Amino acid sequence: MEAFLTSTVTVALAEIGDKTQLLSLLLATRFRKPLPIIAGILVATLANHAASAWLGGWASQFFQSDAGQWIVGGSFIAVGLWLLVPDKDEEPSTLFDRFGVFGVTTGLFFLAEIGDKTQIATVLLGVEYQALVLVTAGTTLGMMLANVPVIYAGQALMDRIPMNAVRKLAAATFVAVGIWSLLS
Repeated sequence: MEAFLTSTVTVALAEIGDKTQLLSLLLATRFRKPLPIIAGILVATLANHAASAWLGGWASQFFQSDAGQWIVGGSFIAVGLWLLVPDKDEEPSTLFDRFGVFGVTTGLFFLAEIGDKTQIATVLLGVEYQALVLVTAGTTLGMMLANVPVIYAGQALMDRIPMNAVRKLAAATFVAVGIWSLLS
């Protein structure tokens, strides 16, 4: 249960103000069809995060030593510091328009998550917990908790959330998980 809860909270916080959340806002304002957008985010996140959590679980065999634990803990801290750097809005290409709202969302989200903070966090959580299903479910829920309100509330919600404070809270959460990982 710890793997699920930690995965949910860290990704939900990390996602606030992230490029994929900005992509959600862009898609919501462009297409105005929330259900296919939400379905696309869910499918893309499940695929991306399942692969990431699997990779983390597989890689965990290489991080069983003290040095490996320092690498994992240090990586969580590095991601926490990376969260302090704001993402920029990225316009989706019109090349994908022929695939419909669901296809556009699924494709863009999957690609946007490659190398993203939340994907790296998912790999690290997979290393830490070695629980594919719990980490994937938690990170996916965290992604949905951060993005679904944006799809429905859009710009009004984004105007009210103090992004710097949320970014600092997310960074502190990752640093705390990193420190906890180093101490345990």
